[in-house]
Amino acid sequence: MARTRDDTYLPALFKAYEDMQRLDPFKVAFLAACSFDSEERGGHFALYYFGEEYRIEFPRIAVKDARGQEPDITTRLVLLHYLIHADGTPPADHWIAFRELPDGRVYDLAFQRRANQRVAGAFAADAAGFLRAAQALGGEKLAYGDASCMFRVLPRLSMAVVLHLGDEEFGPAANVLFDGAAGHYLPTEDLAVLGGILAARLIKTGAGRS
Repeated sequence: MARTRDDTYLPALFKAYEDMQRLDPFKVAFLAACSFDSEERGGHFALYYFGEEYRIEFPRIAVKDARGQEPDITTRLVLLHYLIHADGTPPADHWIAFRELPDGRVYDLAFQRRANQRVAGAFAADAAGFLRAAQALGGEKLAYGDASCMFRVLPRLSMAVVLHLGDEEFGPAANVLFDGAAGHYLPTEDLAVLGGILAARLIKTGAGRS
């Protein structure tokens, strides 16, 4: 029987639960730029991810969305890893490619397929459609390429997508970029996942608005 995504990620999720329980929640909240509300037997973090609020209960770790439902395992892992790895480093205010992240060159070909090539294929001749989709997802317009937007994914982790339309000489291209301090907030493997998530959301939103 084939392994499901949950089967694959469960060991990492259980480790994240254990790692979280060893941390000082007030220090975590400060370093991650989120809130922690203390209660009689613990408390909870309030963390915004792609503009949506999530609640992470502590010390009995549980992740809930705004409806009180448990999100998919990928979302849970990204949120917990962000809280665990956040070290308070200020945003770098410059963009880097995935290959410039720690060990990014090892995974770069897979990242190109997962993120850059998918965005380029979906919006090959449609800069306006890209901007509509990006802004519907909370993207803030930038001045790079033929169209570009920045996304505030987590409180101290931003990403950008730059689209270059094709011409007679070169085919279309897209670059999913990260703030230069991204490696201080998530492991490179998680940042690769975020690139795929952002690409998928842009493509789905663009298809729904065409």
